[in-house]
Amino acid sequence: MLTHGWPSTFAELLPIVPALTDPPDESDAFDVVIPSIPGFGFSGPHTARGPRRAHDLWAALMGELGYERFGACGSDIGARITSRLGWYHPDRVVGIHLSSVDLEVPNPLPDDLSDVERDYIARGERWEGEEGAYAAQQATRPQTLAYGLADSPVGLAGWIVEKFRAWSDCNGDIASRFSYDELLTTTTLYWVTGTINSANRWYYESRHDPAPLRLPPGVRIEVPTGVAMFPGEAELVVPRSMVERCYRVRRWTDMPRGGHFPALEEPDLLVEDIRAFFRPLRDRPLRDRPLRDRGGSDADREAREQDVHQRTDRHGIDDSADAERAPEQPADRHHAHLDPGAYDPQ
Repeated sequence: MLTHGWPSTFAELLPIVPALTDPPDESDAFDVVIPSIPGFGFSGPHTARGPRRAHDLWAALMGELGYERFGACGSDIGARITSRLGWYHPDRVVGIHLSSVDLEVPNPLPDDLSDVERDYIARGERWEGEEGAYAAQQATRPQTLAYGLADSPVGLAGWIVEKFRAWSDCNGDIASRFSYDELLTTTTLYWVTGTINSANRWYYESRHDPAPLRLPPGVRIEVPTGVAMFPGEAELVVPRSMVERCYRVRRWTDMPRGGHFPALEEPDLLVEDIRAFFRPLRDRPLRDRPLRDRGGSDADREAREQDVHQRTDRHGIDDSADAERAPEQPADRHHAHLDPGAYDPQ
């Protein structure tokens, strides 16, 4: 399972699909599932509180598809969702691969930080001051921003494409890393679905979550973890010692190049790291194969599928208990475009 980040969509991950599904060595082949985060592109706009429980949805989705055990990869917001898959569903996830600086860190920070870790904290604070205005806006007044982005395709492109330039390993030359088709595909997916606001609201929901999902002090995500750290993330590159406080790191790769969008910038490097990480985790007994591959009678298959449905219910796909409901999106596409928000906290 591959999960994208912001400001991105499933399309960012498409370049690595052929290499993952049809490699030179068939023992490295994967089935690949790429969902869109709720509120992003074709998975939105949502009408309840945002993608706080996306990890539960992902676990339920994989059960519906017949995968009782699976590996997960993610970058940016997708790395947070992937981390929580490993945290909340360790019985389902064989390993997680994170190609991002958006990782769990101790909260509150411990007193025994090393000099390297303190430098990382200082770098992050500098970055917030110089680059974090977009996040402050999206975390505090997303609706105000949404009216402009939903009304102007040029404004929307400017908001998105600037991040591809600033966060990639392009040295200011965006065309050296991304084609115009790739940039326009991302922008168009947000434009035609009217989801830039519901995607941006991830920041608002995270800041205003009444029950934030944070690792308790001293707790670590114990599923095997692989980390690919790309240098284009610059000030936000996380030291391994900080990551190991929260993850059971089995593989760590300091990449020679690439930035925030590794599947587009350095697909070959990313694919090889994913393959190498999952190779030792590929011992898949019969019970861990997709339901459709396991044989048995029709009654056996039906019983297994019923068990998956029951487990899906237990995984909490319905967040209605703690969801702040909102007006339904207008059915008419034009009016849905003019009304860019699922609901307005302002």
